[in-house]
Amino acid sequence: MSANLGKRLQEVRKRRGMTQRQLASESGVSLSLIRKLEQGERADTRLETARRLARTLRVPTTSLITEHRDEPEETAPGSAERWEAVRRALVAPVHADGMGDEPTVAGVREALEAALPLFSGDRFAELSVILPLLLRDADLVADSGNEGRAIRVRLAQLTGWLLTQTRQFEAADIALARSLDDASDRLQAAATVSTQCWLLLRRGRLAEARELSTRWADEIEPRISRATPAELSAWGWLLLRSSAAAIRDNRPGEAEDSLRYANSAAVAMGREFAPRDDFLQAFGPVTVALKRAENAMVVDKPDLVLKLSARIPTGGMRPTSNNRNRHLLDVAEAHARSRDYAQTVEVLQGIRADAPQWLPNQRYARDIFGRVIARRRTLTPEMRSLADAIGVAL
Repeated sequence: MSANLGKRLQEVRKRRGMTQRQLASESGVSLSLIRKLEQGERADTRLETARRLARTLRVPTTSLITEHRDEPEETAPGSAERWEAVRRALVAPVHADGMGDEPTVAGVREALEAALPLFSGDRFAELSVILPLLLRDADLVADSGNEGRAIRVRLAQLTGWLLTQTRQFEAADIALARSLDDASDRLQAAATVSTQCWLLLRRGRLAEARELSTRWADEIEPRISRATPAELSAWGWLLLRSSAAAIRDNRPGEAEDSLRYANSAAVAMGREFAPRDDFLQAFGPVTVALKRAENAMVVDKPDLVLKLSARIPTGGMRPTSNNRNRHLLDVAEAHARSRDYAQTVEVLQGIRADAPQWLPNQRYARDIFGRVIARRRTLTPEMRSLADAIGVAL
């Protein structure tokens, strides 16, 4: 976020005829933070905070933040070191000279298929070890023909998704750009673009995410009566990305329109589409319901989140499903906003049990639990253990 944030905030606030104290009261943002931003003592703040201020001032979030504002890459302890070898493999592809036995297309395909459960299961420790070697071998077979290139496209897409998940944003950008450049299949390219939109969202680049997802959704829109599940999934996910960007940019009408179209794709699907060989394509009525609840949390409606959550059948989803667990973080936040801290802790404990390597990479979880422990005079041993697992300093 640029140093002009405070100046723009002050200008808009004055145009609205509001005092700093009024803005603080109506937005829920502390008066001291607003003062520091306007006085230039703070040049940065979280995207969620900027969204609250913009909503209160009745302007798009992007009118306060720069178009290329990045969320700070606040990662789990040791995360940068864990993924350094993967980053090097992306920026400095190897060649066959001096490598000994060259990998085969069949061998690399089998290795990629064997690695898929590691991606879908959030087994980051194992992936950090095997990915550099797998990326190297995929580079070596990419020049052997279409089949070898398709393997590299798929691996780069998965790697970009993984690095976005673990907040290694620059490396994720490299991987996703490579996947899109080499893609020859339109639906696979659309899936890569969907992940690019997610990356833009995580970096706070809302306008870019909204424009990219909307453009691609328009380009691949299928005839619903004849569409395959893969086509409906690709189109639906782009619409969900568009909705997520719009709701964060205080454009509720656009967000609801995109969500409605995504729901039409889900209704046409009839059920959750979850291909065994491509978990990123999982899509259907449950997925749309999860994203509707997420939008409700973004606009500070915890009661609606809990109401919607009670109707969503998440029991059949993988315990490591990122969509499921991201939704459960919204549920934990809704309980926290309702000051039901016992339920908040219970939900977070459940996520920890199901996705222990995923949870420490979620800054959202740290924010939720950080507010819980700030309101507690004493912490139980279980809460201290949870704080360590999430990465909250005590």
